[in-house]
Amino acid sequence: MRTALVLLLMNLFFAAGLAVPLFARAAEQTLDARRAELNRLLADEWEYTLRTQPELATQVGDNRYNDRLSDFSDKAIADDLEHTRQALARFEAIDVAGFPEQEKLNQALMVRSLREALDSAPFKNWEMPATQFGGIHLGYASLAFDSPFRNRKDYEDYLSRLRQIPRVLDQAMGHMRDGLRDHRVPPKYLLEKVASQAQQIADDSLDKSPFTAPLGKFPDSISEKDRQALREAIESAVKTAVAPAYAKFAKFVREDYAPHGRLDPGVWALPDGEARYRFAVRRQTTTDFTADQIHQMGLKSVAEIEAQMLAIAKAQGFSDLKSFNAHIRQDPKLRATSGQQLLDLYTHYRDQMYGKLPELFGGLPKNRLAVVAMESFRSADGVPADYSLGAGDGSRPGRINVNEYAPEKRLLLNVEAIAYHEGVPGHHLQFSIAQELTGLPPFRRYNLDLNAYTEGWAFYSERLGKEVGFYQDPYSDYGRLQNEMWRAVRWVVDTGVHSKHWTRQQMIDFFHEHTAMDDQNIETEVDRYIAWPAQALSYKMGQMKILELRAQAQKELGAKFDLRAFHDAVLDQGPLPLDVLEAKISEWIAARK
Repeated sequence: MRTALVLLLMNLFFAAGLAVPLFARAAEQTLDARRAELNRLLADEWEYTLRTQPELATQVGDNRYNDRLSDFSDKAIADDLEHTRQALARFEAIDVAGFPEQEKLNQALMVRSLREALDSAPFKNWEMPATQFGGIHLGYASLAFDSPFRNRKDYEDYLSRLRQIPRVLDQAMGHMRDGLRDHRVPPKYLLEKVASQAQQIADDSLDKSPFTAPLGKFPDSISEKDRQALREAIESAVKTAVAPAYAKFAKFVREDYAPHGRLDPGVWALPDGEARYRFAVRRQTTTDFTADQIHQMGLKSVAEIEAQMLAIAKAQGFSDLKSFNAHIRQDPKLRATSGQQLLDLYTHYRDQMYGKLPELFGGLPKNRLAVVAMESFRSADGVPADYSLGAGDGSRPGRINVNEYAPEKRLLLNVEAIAYHEGVPGHHLQFSIAQELTGLPPFRRYNLDLNAYTEGWAFYSERLGKEVGFYQDPYSDYGRLQNEMWRAVRWVVDTGVHSKHWTRQQMIDFFHEHTAMDDQNIETEVDRYIAWPAQALSYKMGQMKILELRAQAQKELGAKFDLRAFHDAVLDQGPLPLDVLEAKISEWIAARK
C-alpha cells in the first residue's frame, strides 16, 4: 500500500512538474499559430489589393498585373465591400495578446484601414470619379509615365491596357449617371474643365498623345522589326480605341453631366454633405478636431505668420504687408520667364539639398529623384509642382513634376520651398525610405493614403532648408513664409467653403488679402479644395504635430537630443496616423532617456 501510494505521489508530482512546461509549450504554439495567422492574412490582403488594383501594383514595382486595369463595375464594387467586411472580421478575430508590439500595430492599422473603408462606403465616392484635379480621365492619361518599358512584354502589357480604357471610362460614366440620380455631382464649372481636359486628350495628334509617349525611345533589347510592330499596334489602339473613348467621355460630361452639376461649391450642398465633410476631416487629419475648431486655428495661425512676414517686408523697405505684396505681384523680375527656368531652379534646389541630407538623417534611401516637366494635359489646372512615386525596387526614380504652363504668370518666391516639399527632404525622401524598410508588411510601406503624415512631413521639410542655411535670398525666405501662410489659409478657406457656405470668390478674396500668390495659383488652389474636400487640412495638421513632437523630444532629452535620430524615428515605421505617431515618438523619447 505504501509503495503504491509513493508511486502515485511520485507520478502526481512528476505530472505536476511537467504540467508547466507542457502548458507553456502549448501556449507558445498557440501564440506562434496566431502570429502566423496574422502574417498570412496580411500577405493575403496585400495580394488582394495588388490583384484588384493593378495600377497600384505597377506603381510600386510589382509587374505581375501590368496587362490589366481595375474593374469598376457595380459587381466589382459590391464584391470589394463584401471582401472588406469579411477581412475586417478575420483581422478583428485575431487575439494579439503576447504579440510583439510591431505586430500588434500591424493588426491595429489594418483594422483601422478596413473600418474606414466601410465607413466611407455610404458616401458612394465612386459616383463622382471625375474632377479637374484628380479625375479618372487624368489618371489613365498618366499611365505611360508610371509604367516600365524595358522589353517587348512591357510594351505588350501596355497595349493590353490601352485596349481596356474604353471599358473603364464606360464604367465611370455609368457611376456618374447613378450620381445624377442620387444628386451626387461635383460643381458645374469644375465639370466643364473636365470636359475640356478629356477633349484635349482625345484631340491630341498621335505624336503628341500622352499614350504614345513610350514610342519615343525603345530599349536597345527590342529589334527594329518588333519596334515597328509595336508602334503600329499602339498607334492603332490609341487611334481606334483610346481617343474615341475619351471623345465619348468628353461629350457625355459636356452635354449630359456638367449641365446638371451643382451650383454651390461646398460639399455641404450634397444630400449627405455635412456628414461627408465630417468624415473627410477626420480621415484627412486623423484627429477629432471639428471644422469650426480648424477654422479658428487657421485664423489664429494667419495672424501669427503675418507678424513674421512683416519683419521681412520691413527689412526690404516696406511699411506693411499690403504694399510689399503689391510690389511682389507687380515686379516682373519676380516671375518666371520660361518653363526651362523653372525646371532649372527645381533641379538646383534638389541638388543643393542632397548635399545636406547627411546632416539631417542617419539613413537615406537608394532611389533617386528626377525633375521633369508636368504632363501638358493636366498642367493648366495643376499645382506649381507635385511628386510622383518611384518604384519600390528603384527601377523608376521618383519625380518632381514641374508645371511649365504660363510661366510668366508664376511667381518664383516659393519655388525653393516647394522643391524641398515635393523632393528632398520631403515626399521623395519619406516615400522612398518607407519603400525600402525591411520588417514591415507592404501595406504599411506603400501606404499613400495618410495625408496628415505624408503631407505633414513634406510641409515640415520646407523648414529644414532654413535650418541647413538655405533661403539666402530674402524673397525666397519670404516665399517660405508665404508657403506657411498658404497652408494656414487652407485651414480657413477649406472649412469656409465646405462648412460655412463660403463662395468661391470669398476664398479667392481671402487668399488675396493674406498672400502675394499669383492669380493662376490662387484659382488652381481654390478649385482643388472644392474638388477634394478636407485634403488641404492635412498639411498644417501634420506639420504642427511633428513640430510639437520635436519640441517635446528636445525638452525631455536635453543634451541627448539628436535631430538625425529624431528624423529617423519619425520615418522608420512608414506612414502613421498622427495619434499613433505621437505614441511611437513618446516611446522613443522614453527609451532614449
